Amino acid sequence: MEPIAWLLGAGGAALGIAADRFATRWPEHDEEDPAGRPIGWRTVVVAVIGALAFGLLVPRFGGDTLAMVIFGAWFATLVVGLATDLDQRLLPDVLTLPVIPVALVYALSGRNPLVGDEIVLAVLAAVIIPAVLYLPSIPFGAGAFGLGDVKLLIGVGLLVGGSRALGSVFFAVVLGGVAIVVLLAARRIGRRSYIPFGPFFILGALWAVLIRP
Repeated sequence: MEPIAWLLGAGGAALGIAADRFATRWPEHDEEDPAGRPIGWRTVVVAVIGALAFGLLVPRFGGDTLAMVIFGAWFATLVVGLATDLDQRLLPDVLTLPVIPVALVYALSGRNPLVGDEIVLAVLAAVIIPAVLYLPSIPFGAGAFGLGDVKLLIGVGLLVGGSRALGSVFFAVVLGGVAIVVLLAARRIGRRSYIPFGPFFILGALWAVLIRP
């Protein structure tokens, strides 16, 4: 890897640590999730994901400065979102909503290398995938599938394109299923425990951008 990739990776790790510490104070916490959580496994997870995400930017988009900037900025929101969702089971609008218009303009410009000329597929993915996941959850009440996840997936569809967006969701579902089975087997959670799926969607999005061929 090039030196710049190592530097970006180190910066991503630092961002991950800062995001984890920030998430213990912001957004405002409630009694269920009190502020001031000490450094722990969440800190390590967010730091490692931040390092990998930014470290792999150069191998993935090294010749495309615009893609480096846009996807780098998106990755920053994903790392902070990962921290807040792990800490409070929350994806704030300030992290997800601004991505959507930027991603749409980027796709329409034809400059997004992951979308190319398949703009219609990207828009369809941004609309259909969140709808298919959210609408069936409505009868189960608030929290069954968060609106933060919906907004996140709209941005994912517009930025990574149709097939990658679908693959990212499949990756997230499989990874989430494995994690739940492991946690149940270890008796860390119960069958009625609420597991946020945002972190798995974030990991799926990063996989779709950086690793998927």
